Amino acid sequence: MGRLIEVENLTLKFRTDEGLITAVENVSFSLDTGEVMGLVGESGSGKSVTAKALMHLNAGNAIYSEDSRITLHTETGPVDVLSLKKPADLKVVRGGAISMIFQEPMASFAPSISIGKQMVEQLQLHSSMSKAQAREISIEMLDRVGITEPSTRVDQYAFELSGGMRQRAMIAMALSTKPRLLIADEPTTALDVTIQAQVLELMKDLIDEFGMGIVFISHDLAVIAGVANKVAVMYLGRIMEAGPVRSVIDNPAHAYTKGLLAALPDLDNLDAPLVGIPGDIPSPLERPSGCVFHPRNASLSPGSRYESEIPPMTKVGEEHYAALFPEDVAGQTK
Repeated sequence: MGRLIEVENLTLKFRTDEGLITAVENVSFSLDTGEVMGLVGESGSGKSVTAKALMHLNAGNAIYSEDSRITLHTETGPVDVLSLKKPADLKVVRGGAISMIFQEPMASFAPSISIGKQMVEQLQLHSSMSKAQAREISIEMLDRVGITEPSTRVDQYAFELSGGMRQRAMIAMALSTKPRLLIADEPTTALDVTIQAQVLELMKDLIDEFGMGIVFISHDLAVIAGVANKVAVMYLGRIMEAGPVRSVIDNPAHAYTKGLLAALPDLDNLDAPLVGIPGDIPSPLERPSGCVFHPRNASLSPGSRYESEIPPMTKVGEEHYAALFPEDVAGQTK
């Protein structure tokens, strides 16, 4: 496995009428080919903003800090993603070496253009192949993701397909350019449980075949556990905990990770009450000082240093880190 992408000190703010809003703060991680990394957290935690930054796709009012770095490793050498400005240069991270699939494919497919035509246009945008060649590859990809009668489906519109089939078509289009990195933003949330399992299994099968890596975004740790090798738990734009998925789930160190796991239903005890994390994720305009999770952390004592100081990412296990002060790691009190 080779290094695929490196994110270093990613800090992103949005300029608004109310002032600068911090969406992502000091986020760092890396991904190798063949790996699946889960980004998990509640809505508003910064997962999608982080993923869009990998494609330099955030809105025009986005401001990156000077020390933010995103390096994509391609066959022709490393690419400094945040330095790309011209549309011709951005093609490498927007449908070229990086592709993205979304939660609701109906929002991605144009309703009045057939699926095949959209796939052909994308292939021709990123290659020199003819329309006939692009159509042939589109049919092959639809077949590869398990769509029956692909030579017929290629001329259909998105609204003519079932939810599961639309999501498969979205995956086929994203993979048609043979990206090195696939970003999957809540790709199974809108699907029923059976179709969800099929799509997750498909994505795992395609990793080896295409030699790519996946950044998988979800609010559901149970889904992440089934598909990812490693996970980063985000809250209000910061990483609270990161490491191998089994280590993080079996031995959570941060109170936020513990809260997310406690909120999952217990299938062995269906009468057990669901336990939610107290409070709500605050507005970015009212960003807490210190550890951003401290207002919702019931285990903290009044006057805790977590209220005023930002804890470092401290090692709590093999390649497993959490936003804790070192003296708290041994007892796992926070």
